[in-house]
Amino acid sequence: MGYGFKVMIEGDFACFTRPEMKVERVSYDVPTPGALEGLLKSIYWKPAIKYVIDKIIVFNPIDFTSIRRNEVKEKISYQAVKSAMNGKGGNPCIYTSEIRSQRAALVLKNVKYGVKFHFELTGIRNEEETDSENKHYNIIKRRLEKGQCFRTPCLGCSEFPVKSIQLIEQFDMNLIDKSIQLSGDVDLGFMSYQVRFDDGGLPVNNDWTNPKFSDKASTLYYRPHMINGVIDVAQYREELKC
Repeated sequence: MGYGFKVMIEGDFACFTRPEMKVERVSYDVPTPGALEGLLKSIYWKPAIKYVIDKIIVFNPIDFTSIRRNEVKEKISYQAVKSAMNGKGGNPCIYTSEIRSQRAALVLKNVKYGVKFHFELTGIRNEEETDSENKHYNIIKRRLEKGQCFRTPCLGCSEFPVKSIQLIEQFDMNLIDKSIQLSGDVDLGFMSYQVRFDDGGLPVNNDWTNPKFSDKASTLYYRPHMINGVIDVAQYREELKC
């Protein structure tokens, strides 16, 4: 196991979308490891490392609220952007007022999580780089302490930004809400663990200068239990299903 950290994460809203819901967004009761990995990548990311979630602690009551969200039905065409950049015309724009649709979402509110994680070296690196665990550890630690990020960390969906991320030494288990503590052993059912891309993080054209990655991916699932508010992700990771 690589170097580990413990952080406290808080937010006003969160949505860890269930993939079986096709149109309306419905959140899982608790965060998925994949969503938390994406959150951490917003703070610091390199191809040379990967984040591994070991434990999730739910401190606040699991409380849902229903909201209406505006979504767009299309995305900007890659070919239109490429044509415009090459001076061949084209309109690489979408107009939200014309393709906007309003949908309902069932999301979590007033969330507070403790997350224990570590990182591991992937063996992927640029030829000019010399990577060491100690170097990445110090960078991650410094960025967490200073609250630095290169994009806004979010709780599942980009419109639900993290309110605070705090690096801590130990979790105060007395802060877990009594309703969570008294819930005992809760079977959370099959949940999304992460989306794993077929390219394994390597450019399919073997060119880091102008990399091209594969969009093909599959979702891995696991079946965790929340025991008195604690989800021991490492314990259930051995039973991943595709």
